Amino acid sequence: QVQLVESGGGLVQAGGSLRLSCIISTSGRAFRSYAMGWFRQAPGKEREFVAAFSRTGGYTYYADSVKGRSTISRDNAKSTLYLQLNSLKPEDTAVYYCAAGAGVITSALRLGTAYDYWGQGTQVTVSS
Repeated sequence: QVQLVESGGGLVQAGGSLRLSCIISTSGRAFRSYAMGWFRQAPGKEREFVAAFSRTGGYTYYADSVKGRSTISRDNAKSTLYLQLNSLKPEDTAVYYCAAGAGVITSALRLGTAYDYWGQGTQVTVSS
């Protein structure tokens, strides 16, 4: 059983920052053996990739829409994934989800279908 719980969302003005957290609870498999990703879904839109960390921790990937404004990181000792969002824009408003996958290869990190487990999401609202 794998569970992911996100937190850190909220209402922020444009230009502000938020740090999202995702705690993963695993049964047996170590946190560091999972590739981890952040995705988001705005109302009326499809889910889209935001950022991801490879299973080995050697690679990080960002969507063009957040590149330069965000940082994904992971703390293996705390089994926690983070997403720091800076210079937030109204178009960043969405529900943000973290995802985990034990078998996600590097070339598939941007694909939501490659992940096995998902959190319930945390709302980020950016006001103009």
